[in-house]
Amino acid sequence: MTEATRFPDVMLLAAGLGTRLRPVTETLPKPLVPVAGVPLIERIMGNARAEGAKRFVANAHYRADQVLAHFGGLLKVSREDDLLGTGGGVKRALPVLASDPILVMNTDAFWPSGSDTPITRMIATYAGGDDIVLLCVHPRNATGFARSHDFCLAPDGAITRDYGAPVIYAGVALLGKSLFEGTPDGAFSINALFEAALERETLHGVVLDAPWFHVGDVEALAEAERRLTP
Repeated sequence: MTEATRFPDVMLLAAGLGTRLRPVTETLPKPLVPVAGVPLIERIMGNARAEGAKRFVANAHYRADQVLAHFGGLLKVSREDDLLGTGGGVKRALPVLASDPILVMNTDAFWPSGSDTPITRMIATYAGGDDIVLLCVHPRNATGFARSHDFCLAPDGAITRDYGAPVIYAGVALLGKSLFEGTPDGAFSINALFEAALERETLHGVVLDAPWFHVGDVEALAEAERRLTP
């Protein structure tokens, strides 16, 4: 991508049931759960806006009316009658995502506003074609993540299974629309695209240089609030 290229449109993955955040999510969809007074989805959008994002699309399923009401028509929402998974949800929304490539962001993980500009580095790393660039975080900077790591990151920025520093996928991916060609029309995981890129050696990573908070369950929510509350 060049500097003249528009900032990628952002696809916010906001359709999940949030079962591990119950009882909080019994009355509230997970993206609207407040963390230290700020809804999760607003924290993620703030991370993207800080680097230039202007156009957002979100998918919604569980308590979708609340997501729609929260934004009051200011955000395009791809409503799913049936859950389509992370990959199927993005594919369904492709017609309203105008840029190519696009940014896909989970709505349960974020970094403190203004602490780093990793998306800018992701855009600089992206080479087009079959490339996928993932935002990664070193385990020492992660809060609320149970596994030791997801991948390894080689010194040249290539993501591998076992060579390089152990890293966690931080919930932000930059990828082209063409990668969704030939994928299922129903539900599937975007991880299938990551795995395919890993096999063809076109999966790359950029490291977040900031604390990272994953709010996947009530314990992680409590810990994030403890760390973010003055």
